[in-house]
Amino acid sequence: MTFAPQIKIPATYMRGGTSKGVFFNLADLPAEAQQPGAYRDAVLLRVIGSPDPYGKQTDGMGGATSSTSKTVILSKSERDGFDVDYLFGQVAIDKAFVDWSGNCGNLTAAVGAFAINNGLVDADKIPQNGVAVVRVWQVNIGKEIVVHVPITHGEVQETGNFELDGVTFPAAEVKVEFMDPADGEGDMFPTGNLVDELTVPEFGTLKATMINAGIPTIFVNAADIGYTGTELQDAINNDTEALARFESLRAHGAIKMGLINDLSEAAGRQHTPKIAFVAPPAPYTSSSGKAIGIDDIDVLVRALSMGKLHHAMMGTAAVAIATAAAIPGTLVNDAAGGIDRESVVFGHPSGTLAVGAQAQQVNGKWQATKAVMSRSARILMEGRVHIPPPQL
Repeated sequence: MTFAPQIKIPATYMRGGTSKGVFFNLADLPAEAQQPGAYRDAVLLRVIGSPDPYGKQTDGMGGATSSTSKTVILSKSERDGFDVDYLFGQVAIDKAFVDWSGNCGNLTAAVGAFAINNGLVDADKIPQNGVAVVRVWQVNIGKEIVVHVPITHGEVQETGNFELDGVTFPAAEVKVEFMDPADGEGDMFPTGNLVDELTVPEFGTLKATMINAGIPTIFVNAADIGYTGTELQDAINNDTEALARFESLRAHGAIKMGLINDLSEAAGRQHTPKIAFVAPPAPYTSSSGKAIGIDDIDVLVRALSMGKLHHAMMGTAAVAIATAAAIPGTLVNDAAGGIDRESVVFGHPSGTLAVGAQAQQVNGKWQATKAVMSRSARILMEGRVHIPPPQL
C-alpha cells in the first residue's frame, strides 16, 4: 500500500495576549481550504491535532487548552477603509469540530503584526519608527477592530517591558480598540434587560446579565452559584459535576439570549456564549503566587471557555466585562461598586487586567462605542506546518 506524502502549508505560530494559535495567510492554504467548508475544517483540525480522545493534542500544534487550540486565517481586505480580514477558528480538543461563532480578542493583538509581516498592509502605512495603525475587519462577528502595532526601524517591534498577567515574559505593548463592540444584530442586551431572572435546574432561578459585547457573555453573581470569585482553575476544572452545571447554565442562557432554540444545540456552539461570575473585590493569591490585594482591583471575575475555567481572561470576554462595568445596573457594575466608570481593573486567576469602555443610551437602549485594552504579541515560530492529506 502506498501513502500520500504530507501537505506542507506556510504558517506562523504566534502568541497573542494569553492565547497561542496557528496563523495562515489565506492565499497559502490549499486551494480547497481557501473556502469555508468541511475540507478547511479538516485541515485545521489536523494542524491542531484534534479530535484527540486523550485530550493532549500530541500529534498537532495545539496545547490541549482552549487558549492554545486556536487558528487564524488572514487576507488582504477588499473593504473600503480596512487593511485585513481576520477569521478566527476555535478548534475543539476532543471533538471533530471548529467553532466559527465568535472572535478571539487575545489573538487579535497578533493580527496586526502578522498582517504587516506578510505584506497584507500597504507599505506606506508603516512608519519607519512609531506605531502602525492596522484596521481589521473581524469576519466572524462583522466588526471593526483597530490594532496599534509598534514599529522600530521599519519592522514590527515585539520586545519590550510591558507585562501582562498570565504571560510569563514582558514584551512590546499592543493597544487594541474594539469599535462598536456589541456582537450581533439588535439590542446589546438581547432580552432588553440589564438583569434577567434565569432559571437553570441545577441552580434554580438566578440573576443574570446577558450582554452581546465583544462576545456573547452571561454574567452571574459568584455567591449565587456557591463561589467567592477568587477561585483558580483547579477549584473548578477538576470538578466534573461543577463543569456540567456550568454547561447547563450556559445552554439555558443561550436560549434566553436567542442564540439557540433548543438545549441540544449548545453542544454545536461551544465557543459562545461565555459564562462568567463576578464578586466584589477580595484578596487572593494568583496562579503564579502573586498576592492580589483588595485595593488592586475593582471587581473579581472568573470566566469559562470551551467548558473549562480560563487561566486568565479571554480578550473578548474582557470587552464584555469593560462594557458591562460601564453601564449602571448590570451585575458587573454592581459588583464593581455601582458607580459610573469608563474603566475597570478586574481580578482573574492569573492576576489583574485594566480595560476601558464607553457606552451611552440612544433612544432608551444602551450602545457601546468602543472598548480598549492593551495586550502583547510575538512570533514563536514560522515556517511550514505539515499534515497528512485530510480524509473526508
